[in-house]
Amino acid sequence: MANANQLKALLKSHLEGDEQRFLSTALQLAANEARAGHGQLAEEIRALVDLAKNRRAARPMLHDSAIPIGRPRGDLAGLLAVSYPKKRLSDMVLSPDLEKKLDRIIREQRNATRILERGLSPRRKLLLVGPPGTGKTLTASVLAGELGIPLFQVRLDGLITKFMGETAAKLRQIFDSTSQARGIYFFDEFDAIGSQRGLPNDVGEIRRVLNSFLLMIEQDESHSLIVAATNHPDVLDHALFRRFDDVLEYAPPGEAQIGALLRAKLGAHIQGRVPWLQLARKAVGLSYAEVARASEEVLKESIMGDERPIRPIDIGRMIDERRAVGGRPKKRRS
Repeated sequence: MANANQLKALLKSHLEGDEQRFLSTALQLAANEARAGHGQLAEEIRALVDLAKNRRAARPMLHDSAIPIGRPRGDLAGLLAVSYPKKRLSDMVLSPDLEKKLDRIIREQRNATRILERGLSPRRKLLLVGPPGTGKTLTASVLAGELGIPLFQVRLDGLITKFMGETAAKLRQIFDSTSQARGIYFFDEFDAIGSQRGLPNDVGEIRRVLNSFLLMIEQDESHSLIVAATNHPDVLDHALFRRFDDVLEYAPPGEAQIGALLRAKLGAHIQGRVPWLQLARKAVGLSYAEVARASEEVLKESIMGDERPIRPIDIGRMIDERRAVGGRPKKRRS
């Protein structure tokens, strides 16, 4: 059985983000279990270690830099919220053009070592623009899940302060972290720091923060992905756009995307013929998030009704409810 020192070493390496030592200690535990006659357990541990090594080898990095397993500590704890999403690109319903662009970004990251060796750079600085509820935040989770790296969401409430120079200093901490811990660094509501210089409500401190961001993102040569999202691209400073490798535009779903999302969410829970196209037309104007919420409400009603079969009329009613919550008029029948 594992001895106390090995267990302590395992936990310490986990907390410090030392992946190499973590895996080495796990192999020692497997050897101990094999000597104790627990062959099946030993093999299971070795298989898990091999799986971790294979995933590690697939990470597009040119040098051995450990990804911290723990959470940001010290000042960074107030600036970054970390999570480890399991989402995949197949979990999203997207337009064909947008799905193709995201797939290309993921493939470039998975082949980054080969691309860098040829003197080229994979896309890793991304600007996501579009209305609320169209999939921008989910995209950051999907990129993290597909690449097997953490998602670090920048906490704007911790980043932006009223003290001159302090916000820029905190921004420097975040960009320093991109080199120390590979991940998706997600700036949501990016217009809070990326607004055009010279706007009527512009203040000197925000200008300095924007200038700092422009300099830092241009100088950043880490292997992390920097992803910014905004609902208001029209207020972003023009100099920002050329600092990003790609600008991805998100739009409310059309009939085809709504129908696909409804089928993905409810198809396994409903029997018989379903007028998906008619329901999709009824939901045109709602965002992806609102359609997903309507689907979840339908499922909850079924659960509370002792698994009562879901009917198309139930879906239509929830779509009307979501439309009313958003203050939108009912879709007229054509």
